[in-house]
Amino acid sequence: MSEMASKALSNADDAYVKVDRMRYEKNKASSNLAILAILFNALFFVEIYRSDVGTWYYTILIGVSIVYNLLFMMIVFLISEGSKNYKVQYSWIAILMGVLQLARLAVYPRMAYAATTQATGEVVNVMSKAQFIRVVIFLILSGLCLFLSGGVGIVKHTALKKHLEAMQETK
Repeated sequence: MSEMASKALSNADDAYVKVDRMRYEKNKASSNLAILAILFNALFFVEIYRSDVGTWYYTILIGVSIVYNLLFMMIVFLISEGSKNYKVQYSWIAILMGVLQLARLAVYPRMAYAATTQATGEVVNVMSKAQFIRVVIFLILSGLCLFLSGGVGIVKHTALKKHLEAMQETK
């Protein structure tokens, strides 16, 4: 057998073993990306609520935002756990949550950045430009992590499913 043919067989065996190992190993990549999305959301949460300028932060919008943040973190944690077992529905939910994270950019950060209030008798911005940039970055990173988590989960689920189907055909 030539060296090239031997190398090609070796690469095929490596690919087979890599996919076969997925039957016994958890999908850590998707899970860890989902946890990272929670971390970026927590940084967003801390960054946005650490400033207390006037009464702008004491609205129903803040209450809804806090409840959403709590639900988001619980749902994404469930995504993290579900994606460990290559369940594709959790990957699709991760992508949906990523879309929601990006949609949030149009609501709260934009409104807070554009708003002014009278904190101590003078008109001040509710959110500084630097804080707005940090908040936007955290939301984008959180959404991106969820897109990647979902994408990795779908790719791995598909590969494992094909592998298992091929194993059933050879029996």
